[in-house]
Amino acid sequence: MKRTYILVSGLTSLLLAAAVAAQSGPAAGPQQPVSYASITQLNGLLSQLEETSKSTQADLVKLRIERWKTDGATKKQSLANLDSIQRNLQGALPEIIGQLRNTPEDVPATFKLYRNLDALYDVLGSVVEATGAFGSKDDLQALSNDLNSFEGTRRQLAERITNLASSKEQEITRLRAELKTAQAVAEPPKKIVVDDTEPAKKPAPAKKKTTPKSTTPATKPAAGQTAPAAQGQTPQNPPQTKPQ
Repeated sequence: MKRTYILVSGLTSLLLAAAVAAQSGPAAGPQQPVSYASITQLNGLLSQLEETSKSTQADLVKLRIERWKTDGATKKQSLANLDSIQRNLQGALPEIIGQLRNTPEDVPATFKLYRNLDALYDVLGSVVEATGAFGSKDDLQALSNDLNSFEGTRRQLAERITNLASSKEQEITRLRAELKTAQAVAEPPKKIVVDDTEPAKKPAPAKKKTTPKSTTPATKPAAGQTAPAAQGQTPQNPPQTKPQ
């Protein structure tokens, strides 16, 4: 019982803080158009939830917990749970419903409402249980109907969250594909031309033949000797002398 009360109180504060932060934050950009079927489903769900909230508040007021034949600790805990439910139904719940009406297909806002209903269901369930043990049958029947109505709305919200998440995933996949296509059109691939024809090779110039120079030094002929004839020349006959 105490654990459930603390859960509702803490969750209520968290939801209020989140709602203020969402309203004060900058806009995320233009919203996608919402289908008529989606809005119709959400409006029916929220209207049903508002009717259940009014009915629950009226039924809680009729409870006479102080007349229950039980100990003081149980009465005190039941009164605390009743007060927590009333504050949630009058404060946190209407604010979350208004936020969701402004953004019908916002997944975080839808999930926020689901979590609030989940907490309300737990605490109201404990009150219904105590009423069945110590209260009247009429009070038990009325609060049981309210609890079942909250449970039906909670299930519809869970189904809606699943559908919204699937739709958002498909939208993200489509946007990624469109972005990839747009980038491919804006930046065409660069063409690289490869010339595979090799130019004809020019013949290498012929090397000139060089005659090696003689390394032996030339010697002068001795006196009375004639120089040897050069290669390729015939030697001349020496002059003849007449006899005396």
